[in-house]
Amino acid sequence: MIHGPSLAIGAAIASIAIIGTFLGFDKISNETELIVEPTPTIQQTGPPKITTDTFLSNGSPILGNPNAPVTLVEFGDYQCHFCNVFFHSTEEDILKKYVETGKVRVIFKDYNIIGADSVNASHGAHCANDQELFWEYHDILYTNWTGENNGWASRDNLTEFAKEIGLDMEIWSECMTQKLHSQIILSSNEDARSLELTGTPAFFVIGPDGKTTRIFGAQPFEVFENIFEAELKK
Repeated sequence: MIHGPSLAIGAAIASIAIIGTFLGFDKISNETELIVEPTPTIQQTGPPKITTDTFLSNGSPILGNPNAPVTLVEFGDYQCHFCNVFFHSTEEDILKKYVETGKVRVIFKDYNIIGADSVNASHGAHCANDQELFWEYHDILYTNWTGENNGWASRDNLTEFAKEIGLDMEIWSECMTQKLHSQIILSSNEDARSLELTGTPAFFVIGPDGKTTRIFGAQPFEVFENIFEAELKK
């Protein structure tokens, strides 16, 4: 069964919105510009503000050169059909042409919109990160994807995936039992909602000048390539 929000977003024709530069106002309007504020040190009341932390915090370790001029942020759900499509059809090309060459760095952030197994899978990845194997666990999750809410991401299967990539099972299992990374997962979901995301996958390309381009859905490699090339020329 394909989840409604992920189907709607993933199947959309390339819908790309220029969001703006990291300067200084605090909400998403009906206009195309979105300005990002420095992260406040004191919690403020009112609507959530879009800051650099909204994109860069509460996510995975950086994949690629930490000093790459362009950043690709993906909000995804491990059970999402079109997230899996992106992983198998587009991500490898991005890694080969832009990440392995030091031009683009990647951050994955959780947006759990499908079910409890999505949250458990996120926990599995963050617990793997404690042993510096986040991206290996991320990849094995998508490699073993078989659908949405059909049990492939059960606790037993998540445990088998952890064994396959060579994790210390005592440490990983304790992390899972204690749900040690609940806060980072909750915070990442809050970041997605503050950006008014309604489905997965959703991507943000942040250029060297701070301008951010939003990409909805599992778009083909050429869509990402065009944006990366434009940003790299700046």
